[in-house]
Amino acid sequence: MGSVPVYPWRLAPEGLATRRQLRARGLRPGGQDVTAQVERGRHRRPPLVAYLYRVDQAKPVRPMTPAKQAALDKANAARRTCSQCRTDAGYVIPAELGTCVPCAYPEDEQRAA
Repeated sequence: MGSVPVYPWRLAPEGLATRRQLRARGLRPGGQDVTAQVERGRHRRPPLVAYLYRVDQAKPVRPMTPAKQAALDKANAARRTCSQCRTDAGYVIPAELGTCVPCAYPEDEQRAA
């Protein structure tokens, strides 16, 4: 990446923005290199670093196509589907459990009944 200017937290010059700030404006870096970075010091830990991009070289966010939306819907549905009972749990199933809560803890369901 080479040498880029480093600014203290919240003291970056106008015209530079982080990825999140660009996204909030409906923009994306668009392939440009990192222009600068801001660092926030932390006690006894490495500093937090945020990379900055030029706003004037940023490009608009690409619109969501129907195919992308369908793929996203399918992926989210897979995250909600229980691998054991094959039902939609109505929430994203935790990776630690791997199944919906009733399948993961069947003895609790029997006590509740």
